Order: sequence, then structure tokens, then C-alpha cells
Amino acid sequence: MLILRTSFRNVCNKIQPPASAPETLRYRGRFAPSPTGALHFGSLIAAVASYLDARAHGGEWLVRMEDVDAERNVPGAADDILCTLDAFGFAWDGEVLWQSRRDDAYAAALAELTAAGVAYPCACSRKEIAARTTRPAIDGGLVYPGTCRSGLAPGVAPRAWRLRVDNVPLAFVDRLQGEVVQQLEDDVGDFVLRRADGLFAYQLAVVVDDHFQGITHVVRGADLLASTPRQIWLQRCLGYPTPRYAHLPVATNVAGEKWSKQTLAPALESGMAAAELVRALAFLGQPVPSELGRATVAEVWDWAFAHWSFAAIPRQAAISAPATAA
Repeated sequence: MLILRTSFRNVCNKIQPPASAPETLRYRGRFAPSPTGALHFGSLIAAVASYLDARAHGGEWLVRMEDVDAERNVPGAADDILCTLDAFGFAWDGEVLWQSRRDDAYAAALAELTAAGVAYPCACSRKEIAARTTRPAIDGGLVYPGTCRSGLAPGVAPRAWRLRVDNVPLAFVDRLQGEVVQQLEDDVGDFVLRRADGLFAYQLAVVVDDHFQGITHVVRGADLLASTPRQIWLQRCLGYPTPRYAHLPVATNVAGEKWSKQTLAPALESGMAAAELVRALAFLGQPVPSELGRATVAEVWDWAFAHWSFAAIPRQAAISAPATAA
């Protein structure tokens, strides 16, 4: 169960790196879209907030293409995303990092976890897991019952690799959502690092890449809030510092569904860039003046840089929003 509360309790684990990225480090944020389709308004919210938060701290803002799940990638979508960001006036620092080119880094991290005795091979199929448990996981699947924790029988080939978790409450303080507490063993169980199809899992890739890029602050949608305790657990197992997290309210349609490619959120139109930026700023609680509705993209950014207020962002997980600018 994911719990939000105001008090904070330190959690001791077997491997204890610094609890968070040192405040003395220069702010490094990032925007990490998946090329499964065009950018939409929900994506824009995360891009705008992460970009402005980085610039408000005098920091860097990086772009990472999270294309590790090759089966879901849409041809041409990555280039379209970068063109859209450019048309909307975003200016990222350095080169774009592509997850599809980083298998060696993920393999090295998995080898390190295996050598430490915290990662292990698993031979269970989804059907076999469903036959052993009906307990729902926090991410919508089933809590892994630990079938292969003690090792595989002779001659049994592994399908995937999992990371051991324990049942000590894992807590962190989110800059927007407050304290979050999750019990990994009860809420997700030992989770997958490398899938049965040979692809590395999102949780491993994002942790390795955040560390590689020196990310100190992560600003993203609240739909990823439930994944964060797993990522923090992985960071601790690998000896990585933990970035500071801020999980933004996600935009939902009239049915209460998050605007996404799956719910047919319309693609952003470059010709509507200024209006969509203004809409994103308003969604994020910024006191947008009416005259900004007639501004150019450059003028919108000038206003946003001068008036950005992180404190004004609504402290909630979801907000209903229309699909397109009026």
C-alpha cells in the first residue's frame, strides 16, 4: 500500500549510501519521454515543470530518450519528440541520451547486483505466478510470491532476473506529495530487472541512467510515484545517491483517465506552441496573465522564467483538463 503522510522515518537497509543527493551538487534535472508516440499535453506538463525548475535553480536540464522497450517504440516518434521540444522553445543541455544504446551499462549493473547476492534468476511465467497468488501489486500486476528466491531446480532455465526486497517500510519525502511510504515485499514483491524477452526493465534502466547523468532532481508525473520506492531500493543496492523527487499532478480526461497515448490524447501541434505552453503553466498553478494568450513562444518563456513558482503547483495527484487548448 502506498501511504502519504507528513512525518519522516529513516529506513536502514543492508546497503546504506547517502540518503539523497548532496545539496552542494549543481542541480541537474531531466525530461525522459518514451518514443511510443507523439508528445501530448500530459508530456508537456512534465517537460515544462522540470525545465523551469532546473532553470530556476541555475541548473542543467537534460533529455533522455527512454527507448529501452523496443517492442513499444514507434518508428519516427523519437525524432518527432525532439522536433516538438525544439518548436516549443525548449533548450536542453548536452547530447540526448538513448537507452537503446546502453545495454552494456545495464548488464554491468545487473552483474553487480547478482554478485552481491541481491539479484537472482527466475523461471516463473505470468501464468505460473497467477496460479500461486491473487494478491494485487501496487502497479496493477500481482505481488511476486518469491517462488524462485531459493534458486532454480537443476536444468531449469531462467526466464527473467529479479531483485530481492524486504518488508521494512521504505520512506521518502516528495517535494509535492509529502512523505511516501511503501512496503516493497507486500506491495510488489521481488521485481524484474531483466525481462523474459531479454530486454532490461524500466526500473533498472532509469536508475542506472539517472546515476550516469548525475541527476540530482527528478520532476515527473504522479503516475510514476508508485515506482519510486523500487528505484530508491535499487539505488541503495547499487550504492547510488538518491535524487530529490517531485511528482506532479497528472492531467486526466472527463472519465478520470490520465491523458496518454493509450487514452488517445491528441498530439501537440507546433503551431499552437505558445497557447499550449500557457495552458501547461496554468495547469501548474502559475498566475498566467490574460495578455500572455496573445504572446509568442519566446515571450511565454520570458514570462515563465521571471515568474516561475514551484510553491504554486497544486499538491494533488491528478487534475481534470481538456485535451486541447481552447
